[in-house]
Amino acid sequence: KNNFPRGHDAVTSLLDHMVLGSGYHVYMDHFYTSPKLLTDFALKFGACGTYRDNRKDYPRNAANLLNKKSVRGSIRWIWDGHLVFVKWMDTQEVSVCSTIHAAYTGDTVQRRVKTQDAWRTKSFPCSAPVTAYNQHMGGVDLSDQLLQYYSTQHKAMKWYRKIFLHFLDIAATNSFIIHKQLYGTMTHKEFMEEQKITPKRTSADHVPVPGAEQASDATA
Repeated sequence: KNNFPRGHDAVTSLLDHMVLGSGYHVYMDHFYTSPKLLTDFALKFGACGTYRDNRKDYPRNAANLLNKKSVRGSIRWIWDGHLVFVKWMDTQEVSVCSTIHAAYTGDTVQRRVKTQDAWRTKSFPCSAPVTAYNQHMGGVDLSDQLLQYYSTQHKAMKWYRKIFLHFLDIAATNSFIIHKQLYGTMTHKEFMEEQKITPKRTSADHVPVPGAEQASDATA
């Protein structure tokens, strides 16, 4: 048994090795991405994928550090041989690793932002690996990314509550994706705000239940 990440073995076992060296590129989500996998592919295969910063073997230093004060469109990157590790700030931090892209080539993305008087569309710088990843992956793991933004879960919670709320998160997120495809007029945050339910007080009037009256007569 090797010590490679599970995603590494999954990709290498499913990939048709006949295409290695033929110019193809593979895009993957954070479960499969690892420095080991991309390094193994670097000589014969281009690869790009999202990753989570707390995983093993990913570089962590001030050169590619983002924090809560980082403005939207901020980009940080660090090279390690053939690999570039890029972090880009959208509404949340996005991390991508690639063997086939420069860190930044002047790409921009359009986002709706709220000003003092209205919502307006504004351009923000965007990392080249992020742009390419979104073009090729589309919505494959979009739901997984969006789930992290406005989740109802927190750490101090029983496992069964986490499962229940996770299903609610999935339903709300998929509803937003469908709404955006049909109308495209609301941001994720606006859509989630619309889902809030205003508490209502139920009526205090008691409506007699016929069955209850019959049971009362029988015991009198």
